[in-house]
Amino acid sequence: MTKYDAIFIGANNSNLIAALRLAKNGYKVLMLEKNHIPGGCSTSFIRGRFEFDASLQELYEYGSTEEPGLLYKLFQSLDLNDQIRFADIPNAFHVYVSSNHENYKLPFGLRNFIDKMEEYVSDSRESLEKFFQLGLECRNALKYIGKHKANTRYEVLLSDYPHFMKIANLSVSTVLNAINMPRKAQEILAANWSYFGSPIDTLSFVQFSSTFYSYIARGTKIPRKTSFEISLVLAENIVDNGGYIKYLSTVEEILFENDKVSGVKLSNGDIYEAPYIICGVSPNEVYGKMIPSKYIPKNALKLTNSRVLGGRGFAIYLGLNQSAKEIGLNDYSYIITNTLDSRKEYEKMGTTNVEHFRVSVINNANIAASPKNTCIMQFSTFFTNDCFMKLANPSNYYELKEQIANRLITLFEDMTGIIIKPFIEEIEISSPETFARYTNQPEGTIYGFKATGLDNLLPRMINEENEQFIDNLKFNSGFGTYLSSYATTYLTGNELAMNILASREGVDANE
Repeated sequence: MTKYDAIFIGANNSNLIAALRLAKNGYKVLMLEKNHIPGGCSTSFIRGRFEFDASLQELYEYGSTEEPGLLYKLFQSLDLNDQIRFADIPNAFHVYVSSNHENYKLPFGLRNFIDKMEEYVSDSRESLEKFFQLGLECRNALKYIGKHKANTRYEVLLSDYPHFMKIANLSVSTVLNAINMPRKAQEILAANWSYFGSPIDTLSFVQFSSTFYSYIARGTKIPRKTSFEISLVLAENIVDNGGYIKYLSTVEEILFENDKVSGVKLSNGDIYEAPYIICGVSPNEVYGKMIPSKYIPKNALKLTNSRVLGGRGFAIYLGLNQSAKEIGLNDYSYIITNTLDSRKEYEKMGTTNVEHFRVSVINNANIAASPKNTCIMQFSTFFTNDCFMKLANPSNYYELKEQIANRLITLFEDMTGIIIKPFIEEIEISSPETFARYTNQPEGTIYGFKATGLDNLLPRMINEENEQFIDNLKFNSGFGTYLSSYATTYLTGNELAMNILASREGVDANE
């Protein structure tokens, strides 16, 4: 029996960052991963002569050396910036609307974005400027609350972030209406709603605006060697700093001693001890399979069962035998949607007839992403329930996902006028079943719990300490406080580790 300071269940990015932070501070950490490589969804796979990114990381809080974002500062503090190369995404997004055959292409940069929106919707400039001002204030207020947690002072929020206090519990659509943003401008602005997994009538304005501000103001980046590059670098640094990673290791049970977590037992019978257990899998999986019922507080089960699972992932990976330029693929990020009504599109995502999806042309950010005179496209969308799982069975599984993929590719061709089918050399399709099997997340969710109503970002931050139902048992990744996105995944993992350090070593958790 081997003893450690902390054991991590799952080698996803949140756990990798947290484990590295602890290892760099002298902690003896053990990471247990059921697959043979690290990263969770942030991995890659090869088909023919193409290497595909299983879940493309677009990092919106990185920035640059001159204007570093939160991620840049985090990576710098862990000595990672010189080990990972990034490519800039050239434009924000290009949305195509099938119901009215209109399309809108938006750039990065606050001024450029507002100018272009004014071209599309006259008299929208003033409301857009208000929107970004509110987004910056919300971003700063969240940083203040995240830093001070239970010591957050109400009078400071009132004096320094007065607008934030007025809109803290309001939805995106409520605030956009309040600042008199024209309806069309609202719809174009919020075309990215699916990134958050919730329609704008329930999505928190604080979460949306603070993220969108950073997204447009700083731009986004992707790793040049796929998302798996980051996962590998993190894993290598953990080992270099004295940590341990065991692959093909499935945790069967979380162990207790004197009513406190004390270690884990693997499916092969091996036992490892540690006072901290950090879970990169869902509370549903942990409470349902890994912990004896007598140790599970009723409030923990009540909260977990009350929360709604986020979107179940569906992705298409295409390797094309012509360059993006030759085919006519001139943008990096396409959003294809039937309407700009997020509620209508969200409800349609409760069926397999989804008509809202994103398409990324990787080579338009990283020309070396595939062999010369080829390119890679990635389609991604989600279902709001287990509609795919209910329809799929062993006899129709492949036919079902191929039908959905063919329909989405056809929709892309019809909307953009860009023909891609004749150039498809390799195709792979990931369904909710694929994500569920690989990541062990319920129903193949890729968004953790849905951010909605009183279960949005801000309430979770405020109630974070109240949700520690079992001492030293922590939940990381998209099921953590800061919800699911690649940028917040890293930030969540780092904060978790800093809180552990603070509780045991007196380290400043806000560094």
